[in-house]
Amino acid sequence: MSSHDQSQRPWGRYEILQESAIHKTKCIYVQPGKRLSYQRHQKRAEHWFIVQGSAEVTLEGKVSQLSSGDTISIGIGQLHRIANIGSNEVIFIEVQTGTYFGEDDIERIEDDFGR
Repeated sequence: MSSHDQSQRPWGRYEILQESAIHKTKCIYVQPGKRLSYQRHQKRAEHWFIVQGSAEVTLEGKVSQLSSGDTISIGIGQLHRIANIGSNEVIFIEVQTGTYFGEDDIERIEDDFGR
């Protein structure tokens, strides 16, 4: 493993690759059959680049399937979720832009893990 800041989650893990006052970049790993909470943020937008795997992304109620090389942009306040629908780990790069990047800027609407 690298020396980047890492955080385990019930759906997998993420590593913080870079951060500054105006952005944060993460590498996110989602285990097969798992999904993140359906959530939104008030202070940041996100742009996702799928590196590996088969993902189902829900953005404002619209579901689409993404795989390696696909991208999606999530605006501030937009509801979103990613799910791993394949048999291999989904890996994606998340670039956050905005004014605040703390984990407490997550408003969970629905969560498989009761958070």
